[in-house]
Amino acid sequence: MTKSILPPIGWDRSGLPGWAYFSQELFDLECEKIFKTHWQFVCHVNEVNQNGAYVTFDISGERAVVIRGADEQVRAFHNLCRHRGSRVVPDARGVCNKAMICPYHGWAYNLDGSLRGIANKDTFPPMQAEKWGLKPLEMEVWNGLIFIRFQPGPQPAVAEVLGRFDDEIAPYDLANMVPATSNSFSETIPVNWKSVRDVDNEGYHVRQAHPGLHQLYGNGYFDEPFDNGTSRSVGTFNEAYGHRWSVRKYRELLPEAVHLPKSQQRQWIYFGMFPNFVLGLYPDSVIFYQELPQSATETLQRGICYRKPDESRQMKVSRYLSGRIDRDTGAEDQMLMIWSCEATKSSAYEGVVFSDLEYGVKTYHDHLRHLMPIIAQPTVPELGQMARRNSEILLEGIS
Repeated sequence: MTKSILPPIGWDRSGLPGWAYFSQELFDLECEKIFKTHWQFVCHVNEVNQNGAYVTFDISGERAVVIRGADEQVRAFHNLCRHRGSRVVPDARGVCNKAMICPYHGWAYNLDGSLRGIANKDTFPPMQAEKWGLKPLEMEVWNGLIFIRFQPGPQPAVAEVLGRFDDEIAPYDLANMVPATSNSFSETIPVNWKSVRDVDNEGYHVRQAHPGLHQLYGNGYFDEPFDNGTSRSVGTFNEAYGHRWSVRKYRELLPEAVHLPKSQQRQWIYFGMFPNFVLGLYPDSVIFYQELPQSATETLQRGICYRKPDESRQMKVSRYLSGRIDRDTGAEDQMLMIWSCEATKSSAYEGVVFSDLEYGVKTYHDHLRHLMPIIAQPTVPELGQMARRNSEILLEGIS
């Protein structure tokens, strides 16, 4: 039986109403109230490891660029030219020489975001350069991971939110790891973003749906519920014989990770941060995965693996095998996401009933309901009333 922290007696075992998984009006409100006001992971500092190197990031109608300046400082800006709003840098990642040049009309910005030059400047009225630089974004770096936020919101600083994991993550030396692009992925799937979280926030399905993971962990897996914006799950390796080649060879070939405490050398540990970020600590690497909502019924999933720069050949092989296990697991999860999400539109759908082993999903939903109490309503509000009704319920709760 999968372990879990016991939930309170008499807890509400129902999930979200079906309409919450396909309402475009709710999705638009989620973009405003959740994704624009909460920290979003962009990249690792070593993905912008030279002056002028940049990574762009898009979510909820917002566009960002993270770039390392000539002074070696990393900064984040809205990827929005101040002239006509074009993307200043058009690619997902790259390197600028001395400036960011807007591809539309050629306005130029220094690597620190300040305005460098205006094409045909004499055709404009006098303009103060210091007022026309790129608009900066709130940015924070935690253990080498770069997070940004587009608008102020209720979430504390990243270091405060994830601080309870500091001691556990320290031995991995994540800040000095480098990206292993062979283990990266990006794929759009036809589901609401909450369906991704619903599958990911419980391990009840591991035995049935993930034979590879079950062979890896056996019964040595447990979930902790979401608490103050974070969750934690741990899988301790099962050393019994594994029928899957990738699992069996992974456990056989994985060298001793001498940089880790004994307790973590045979474990996969996952940290979740609300609303859409998961960090996985493996003996051979550290991974992240994240879902970026595209519409009410479409979600982009992405992830990258980070490795030690002095990785041994044996550890590289082990990382390849852990990646194979993860790819199988991801494909299996996608099927579950699609099936459960499409069910919410069925005339037979009457909601869900959670096991004690799915308490993590319930606590995640509680975080959603705290910000978006409208999703506790059994029926969808009248068209055009979603935001107003949500605000009214929030005010009623305060009073």
